[in-house]
Amino acid sequence: MTNLIRFSHYKPNDWTVTMAPMTDIHAAELCEWRYDPPYDFYNWPAWEDMKKDGIEFGDPVLRYNQYASVLGPGGLLIGFAQFFPLGTSVIRLGLGLRPELCGLGLGQLLVRAVSEEARRRSPGAEVDLEVLTWNARAIRTYEKAGFRIEDTYMRPTKDGEQECHCMVYAP
Repeated sequence: MTNLIRFSHYKPNDWTVTMAPMTDIHAAELCEWRYDPPYDFYNWPAWEDMKKDGIEFGDPVLRYNQYASVLGPGGLLIGFAQFFPLGTSVIRLGLGLRPELCGLGLGQLLVRAVSEEARRRSPGAEVDLEVLTWNARAIRTYEKAGFRIEDTYMRPTKDGEQECHCMVYAP
């Protein structure tokens, strides 16, 4: 396990983050992250299962093309990002913050860094994301980071149809 205590004294504006290719080691670590309910909806399956079934970053080609690790001080894996192209004009983000770091004010930093990386990778493309409407904590963070709600609709999830917002980055 990583040493989170060492970094907990930093204020969010003291942190810098780096995007890096997602390695097998980072991917396996993500699969060990566990969120408390109701956010446990976002827990990943076991790494061995993801690799065996080629699910998301368990597929090495998809991981290389769409996923990045977000590293904080000392190279600590603090989050991940997915840059999913919807045609040539939209990049849909998927992202997550290390569970132990939730509630410490680092969400905006992560969201802004990932959003700016998406703009760098795909200049001129719209950057958006989907968030389940019950996730008020994430919605507040996304709004503070420069996203606005563009649409609301039902979409299939692993727990059945759920209402979500599509939010667009407009800093």
